[in-house]
Amino acid sequence: MTQVQILKRPQVSAGTGIPRSTLYAKIQNGEFPRPIKLGARSVGWLASDVSEWIAAQVKKSRAHDAV
Repeated sequence: MTQVQILKRPQVSAGTGIPRSTLYAKIQNGEFPRPIKLGARSVGWLASDVSEWIAAQVKKSRAHDAV
């Protein structure tokens, strides 16, 4: 069985360097994975989704640098 890790918003911000307001703006624009609802007033992100997003950003950045 694969273990799923859920990250809370402070962990996502710390791992990506994106502040809260920018994070939610990116979600609204479809530029960052949507969180999953954990409870009435709690959300989190799958660590795998965040890792994939970071990897995609690195790939975009490196592709841009090669041009």
